[in-house]
Amino acid sequence: MFSVTVKRVGRPSHRVEPAYPEGDGRMVLPRPLRRVVRFLVSLGSGRIHIPAHVGTVSALAFLSATGLYGMSLGGHTEAVAQATTTAAGFAIEDVKVSGNSETSEIDILQLIGLDGTTSLVALDVDAARQKIAKLPWVESVEIRKVYPKTIEVKLKERAAYAIWQHGTELSLVEKGGAVIAPLRDNKFSQLPLVVGRGAEVAAVSLEDEFSKWPDIKARVKAYVWVSGRRWDLHMDNGIVVKLPEDEIDLALARLSKFVKEQDLLDRDIAAVDLRLSDRTAIQLTPEAMARRQLVLDQRTKDLKKAGQNI
Repeated sequence: MFSVTVKRVGRPSHRVEPAYPEGDGRMVLPRPLRRVVRFLVSLGSGRIHIPAHVGTVSALAFLSATGLYGMSLGGHTEAVAQATTTAAGFAIEDVKVSGNSETSEIDILQLIGLDGTTSLVALDVDAARQKIAKLPWVESVEIRKVYPKTIEVKLKERAAYAIWQHGTELSLVEKGGAVIAPLRDNKFSQLPLVVGRGAEVAAVSLEDEFSKWPDIKARVKAYVWVSGRRWDLHMDNGIVVKLPEDEIDLALARLSKFVKEQDLLDRDIAAVDLRLSDRTAIQLTPEAMARRQLVLDQRTKDLKKAGQNI
């Protein structure tokens, strides 16, 4: 028969003396450094396995970080990014522009900054949008990257409403009066010509005021804003029609009636004054005045002669 004896293991009852008793002159490491020392000891003894190529990868990472930091300090980050992504096949080769009637595609390409090596990845879309938005005719612009090599530019252009003459300058203006650009050619000759200070803003109502009188509107060569209050119409044959400050529709109705019944705008007159609602004043041309004077003089002579013969 065998007997099994179980021995209980516990803490020793006696006190364990430190390996380095106090006062033996040896240095005791601070607690935060002990873990580092133990790791280094384990690393040196081979108890910790380091995978292959870790040193190479770490060196490359260090060199890359150093290079990026140097490029950032030298301002070459964008150039390097352009070259890298272009070499990878992201060079912009196609720019599709839509919605442009007055805006030149050449101006758009120049503002985007395309030089044959521009990378689609590195292109700053927001900066390009802000530059294009400053072109005279552009109301709004959208730019979209289509990978790998295409840019789409969609424009919404401003609409020209009238030609504004201020002094000797001619400008195209929107319906609200905002100036778009100087007038350069005869492409917009069909637009109404408004003349005078403030005429570009006052012109907003012309379309509605003349909508019922297309025959008169067709013969207006220029709308002249007088004293910031009313319009003078300069007709295609040189006659000036003076409109009132208010009730323009009633004045145009009177003018239309005179035109239909008496061919007023085809007579030898200089101006038609419609400013007073109860009367219409007609100003003759100098030639017509001379002829009228001759008629009056002859009538006077005839009356005198007839009186002498009685």
